[in-house]
Amino acid sequence: MTTCPCGSGQSYDSCCEPFITGKALPPTPEALMRSRYSAFTVAAIDYLHDTLAPDERGDFHRDETEKWAKSSQWLGLTIHGTSGGGEGEDEGTVDFTARFRMDNKNEAHRELSSFRREGGRWYYVAGRIGGAPVEQRRVAVKAGRNDPCPCGSGKKFKKCCGA
Repeated sequence: MTTCPCGSGQSYDSCCEPFITGKALPPTPEALMRSRYSAFTVAAIDYLHDTLAPDERGDFHRDETEKWAKSSQWLGLTIHGTSGGGEGEDEGTVDFTARFRMDNKNEAHRELSSFRREGGRWYYVAGRIGGAPVEQRRVAVKAGRNDPCPCGSGKKFKKCCGA
């Protein structure tokens, strides 16, 4: 049994291979993402093309994609999170990191990918490099009465903005 490259822990022939060979359709954006990663590992370039949304295929370069797939050593896929893509939903996202080795250098490609269902089939639409946005929280420092005013005037808070 060959373990599936997508990291699901299942065998390749019961996980991603049926999608790549056209025997089945991925039921969710995550399943499509996993099968696209596996397609890179086995250089299934036609599958990568066919699972790309039809309106996004204009800049698909088959030769470059095949060269990248074959010249890389694929090290693993990590799914950080998913949203959408449930029953009755036609859009979804997958936040993932694909790890690979190319030119004797380990690389990690983090991406937040968007997917769309058309005619009952999921397609990869686009990706934003860097993954999901990191939540940033602002922390305000409360100035005491005798502290310097945060506005930068040089006066004490109580004589400036605190008045």
